[in-house]
Amino acid sequence: MGFLSFKPDTSLPLRKLPSGSFTVDSAGNIVTSTVPTSFPAAQVDRIARLVLRAFERGHEAGYPFAELIIHYAAFKLNARELRGGAIVFLSPQRRAY
Repeated sequence: MGFLSFKPDTSLPLRKLPSGSFTVDSAGNIVTSTVPTSFPAAQVDRIARLVLRAFERGHEAGYPFAELIIHYAAFKLNARELRGGAIVFLSPQRRAY
């Protein structure tokens, strides 16, 4: 019986998860941002559109909500509605060892 060798796959670049916030107007335009420029702007735009759509769908269904919190395994997204726009906080999850 042989020993297994677990070597990390270094072929894919590792990207640090962003920590910061941004505000978006009702048209989906980013107004202000503290998210690092190393994080792709296309991803920030996509998050903004999805957050605005979630708030809009809540209004359409008759159940408007003021805050959206999404927990991923390594990432947390917290968004609050601002008169048609939103403020979005992005942060990596903290692991407790």
